[in-house]
Amino acid sequence: MTSSSSSVQQAKQALGQRFREIRKDAGITARELAHRAGWHESKCSRLEHGRTPPSDADIRAWTYHCGALDQTEDLIATARGIQGMYVEWRRIERAGLKRAQESVVPLFERTRVFRAYSSWLVPGPLQTEGYTRALLRATARRRGLVDDVEQALTVRMERSRILHQGSHRFAFLIEESALRKRIGGIEVMAGQLAHLITVATLPSMSLGVIPDHADRSAIPPVEDFWIFDDAQVNVELVSAYLNVTQPHEVSLYARTFGLLQGLAVYGATARGVITSAINALG
Repeated sequence: MTSSSSSVQQAKQALGQRFREIRKDAGITARELAHRAGWHESKCSRLEHGRTPPSDADIRAWTYHCGALDQTEDLIATARGIQGMYVEWRRIERAGLKRAQESVVPLFERTRVFRAYSSWLVPGPLQTEGYTRALLRATARRRGLVDDVEQALTVRMERSRILHQGSHRFAFLIEESALRKRIGGIEVMAGQLAHLITVATLPSMSLGVIPDHADRSAIPPVEDFWIFDDAQVNVELVSAYLNVTQPHEVSLYARTFGLLQGLAVYGATARGVITSAINALG
């Protein structure tokens, strides 16, 4: 599948193409448009090639001088959507990890069907307190954040109650290798793996483990992602997360999730893989 990090740039380029088409339909050159708007000529080129994010004022000026005022609001909505696709961690974590954890509570509360694929860690709602604490501490150290780990941990644990409340349904896919990455030490990891076996029995839960020996011919490696209903996909990167809402992209992730489900094992077989990871802790 197309990498999500490139999907933001593709969206910017598509918006720039719309600017170019509007200008050409108006029959004016980039130089003339820049002159009318009071811009440097290079600004038109940057906007048309998706190199500069347009402000609301830029869009209004573009459509005004090109005689396309009927497209103004749609272009503004599209531009704002693109800006919301890429959210830097430092922006949402600047007030601390607790506030960052609280920011996603509304999304979790309104979602009815959760689908998540993880290649390197246990997904959030399935995490134990010790496992989550270790991850939050590492995040705070790595990003130089204020130490509000315990407060953030409280929010995370409270959020995990959705596993037992309401009419939510969950489908989680975890790579076997994620079960063998030690987070928080042997005791914490053993408790986390045992907890996975327990939550897998919940009636609202489908937990699949993709074995290391699975044949990957039909699906190449992909990034970790969450699908919230059929409305939104979140993809975590090192420096930011992507918020994907375009229907065709959400559908692409849903199809990819379906392919990954075909690689996974479930039930007793999955428990066997998890138990093997526990035994490997020594």
